[in-house]
Amino acid sequence: MSSDSALRRALARARDGKTLDVTEATVLLHARDEHLDTLLEHASRVRDAGLKAAGREGVITYSRKVFIPLTRLCRDRCGYCTFATAPHKLPAPFLSPDEVLEIARQGAAMGCKEALFTLGDRPEDRWHQAREWLDAHGYDDTLSYVRAMAIRVLEETGLLPHLNPGVLSWRDFQRLKPVAPSMGMMLETTSRRLFEEKGQAHYGSPDKDPAVRLRVLEDAGRTNVPFTTGVLIGIGETVQDRAESIFAIRKVAREYGGVQEVIVQNFRAKPDTAMRGLPDADLQELAATIAVARLVLGPRVRLQAPPNLVDAEYELMIRAGIDDWGGVSPLTPDHVNPERPWPQIDDLADRTRQAGFRLRERLTIYPEYVLAGEPWLDPRLTGHVAALADPATGLAREDAVLEGRPWQEPDGGFAATGRVDLHVEVDTTGRAQDRRDDFDHVYGDWDALRERLGTVAAATPSDVRQALKRAGADPAGLTDDEAVALLGAEGEALDELAAIADDLRRQAVGDDVTYVVNRNINFTNVCYTGCRFCAFAQRRTDADAFTLSLDQVADRAEEAWAAGATEVCMQGGIHPDLPGTAYFDIAKAVKARTPGMHVHAFSPMEVINGASRTNLSVRDWLEAAKEAGVDSLPGTAAEILDDDVRWVLTKGKLPAKEWIEVITTAHKVGIPTTSTMMYGHVDNHLHWVKHIKLIRRLQEETGGFSEFVLLPFVHTSAPIYLAGVARPGPTAQENRAVHALARILLHGAIKNIQCSWVKLQDDLCRQVLQGGVNDLGGTLMEETISRMAGSENGSYKTITELRAMVEVSGRPVRQRTTEYGVPGEERLRASEASDGVCQSVRRVLPMA
Repeated sequence: MSSDSALRRALARARDGKTLDVTEATVLLHARDEHLDTLLEHASRVRDAGLKAAGREGVITYSRKVFIPLTRLCRDRCGYCTFATAPHKLPAPFLSPDEVLEIARQGAAMGCKEALFTLGDRPEDRWHQAREWLDAHGYDDTLSYVRAMAIRVLEETGLLPHLNPGVLSWRDFQRLKPVAPSMGMMLETTSRRLFEEKGQAHYGSPDKDPAVRLRVLEDAGRTNVPFTTGVLIGIGETVQDRAESIFAIRKVAREYGGVQEVIVQNFRAKPDTAMRGLPDADLQELAATIAVARLVLGPRVRLQAPPNLVDAEYELMIRAGIDDWGGVSPLTPDHVNPERPWPQIDDLADRTRQAGFRLRERLTIYPEYVLAGEPWLDPRLTGHVAALADPATGLAREDAVLEGRPWQEPDGGFAATGRVDLHVEVDTTGRAQDRRDDFDHVYGDWDALRERLGTVAAATPSDVRQALKRAGADPAGLTDDEAVALLGAEGEALDELAAIADDLRRQAVGDDVTYVVNRNINFTNVCYTGCRFCAFAQRRTDADAFTLSLDQVADRAEEAWAAGATEVCMQGGIHPDLPGTAYFDIAKAVKARTPGMHVHAFSPMEVINGASRTNLSVRDWLEAAKEAGVDSLPGTAAEILDDDVRWVLTKGKLPAKEWIEVITTAHKVGIPTTSTMMYGHVDNHLHWVKHIKLIRRLQEETGGFSEFVLLPFVHTSAPIYLAGVARPGPTAQENRAVHALARILLHGAIKNIQCSWVKLQDDLCRQVLQGGVNDLGGTLMEETISRMAGSENGSYKTITELRAMVEVSGRPVRQRTTEYGVPGEERLRASEASDGVCQSVRRVLPMA
């Protein structure tokens, strides 16, 4: 127990609105009697301020729902659970589609608007009966069935699915977000003891690993899914465990903004469970936990206590700071707590009124996210939610009519919209503004991001002279510390490093400096992924937003072909309206207009997006893309292949392992790719070394990389720089060193090392060409991404300009194909005639 003086000090800090730490929160969790009354008073004040700010003063919400127990089979063995059972106790491993729809239809008839899908975690991993049922009914896994049933509920009843399928991966969220406005999973506790010690509540349950569950919360935030989570008290955790669990939720809520609701739930012992002999969590204990959660989480987080678990203490829970009662069903029981029936909704309204509040119905997606719309609500669900939501408040419409509405992919989204001439105007009038209007919140909490950045570790560099000797004698044998030391080389040591790299370049590819005549075609810049380094992405309503039509894409490819191009490089934002098949349509449109053009298109992020939207595997999607005309993939979206760095750089881009899967799968199906590294932002030299070594390992496994492209961070308009989190790109010394080191570490694996003239000044390009680089990339014709970020090196370079850059070195310059072959004579003549750039993008020179 905490001392009375410590409790009074903590209460005084809570009264004064001071930020509490874990120790103070732990002290406050012990509050009882008059101290508890004081604590509840402070928590109520914070709650009331939040409701006033949200425009719902004096309102407590609930969701009218049906409970759909899709399967009660589970691979976990939690000591308190009666929901999970064994196959022989069930008529079938899963509810049938007819059973699911019957529950949903009955709920719709009773005015329910939420279909809560609850199920055990991945039962097919433990029960062969589950695996056999899924196989027999044509589903790859449980989540495929969840997705299919959610769509049918939307289409046939109009209810909004809320999915509780347990532990999900980042890609699982990509698959499920289009079919459910919200999802959830209880964190329960961060106590590792309950997970690791035999006999404890979570022992033997792989999905109850606290680290895994916290990762799920983060992935939900990264994918902009309104997410419900919470803590379960009284399962053997300590009071400090509870405080730490609440703080863990706060961290995720601050960083990503996606925690729509936090449940504080009390353990209730159940017969026929391992924990049947434990006492129920005390309701004063529950009230104290709710109050502390309110003080720690603040006024904007919605806080819930399940009304069927609080006996008659409704007023106590309201005083503790809740502003929501959760889902209440007039039809189905609480299948997780079947011995505790839901209160009647009229009775709940009376109890709420007696405490001085009004009860209002909400949807499964909370009002703040309804009103915000994108990126929180997928466009395929917009109509379903709009039919049930009050457009002014985001709460449930009292006169809403429940009826099924079609769920379908957007109709194509290929109408030309917005600033379609940005590829030219970026070099003349420039961008409309230096940052988006939603800069302060769309990327998450910048202060929380700085805290995450503080965990980045660096290596201890070894002696530079020793490392240089090793680099000359055994390039691939450099240790991490030796490689880090070389990245710090200066003066004569840097010149020697460059000379070693240039010797290796000469051995690998000779003296030719190569380039490709190509055109970048960015078909849209509308994107809600939330990459904090990206100044290219726009909301659909922003002044600089654009989307090209298929004809415009094909027109640009045709212009490039006429100018002698052999390649188009096509990438775009993750536009919510583009279906997963849009990428195939783009490739087909280019091939139809220019059959001989090499289509170098679609980053791994776009591949994942396409696969998720079409519900195809990555392999199947890539094979379809290849059939549609995709010849190779750009290995962009790599940035730094270390998730500690990636989750600072970007809110929602694919994790490193997903990038690796896309790239290696592409290689396996015969699609070559480039490889890239974007560096000089929130990373350090050790990250660069590990990234390059990972690229080498992948190349040794697959042989599918054509080149390695170094992309220095362009900071000027990058949100992460404007927020003061990132540094202003790498120095000239670092650029020289890392290009040379890439050549050394990749020697014998990847022949071609490319510099980016877009991001480097001409003089620095010349320097790195003397330190291991053999390729200048392309003429590009239009380069918008780096220019939007503040690059001042133009959107294209003519062949004449590329030759002039290299001329002083005395090295020969030659045009190449994407595969580093020699273009045909007709292509060479056409490119010489145009100087490698089509007329439509050329800058108009001022009159003399």
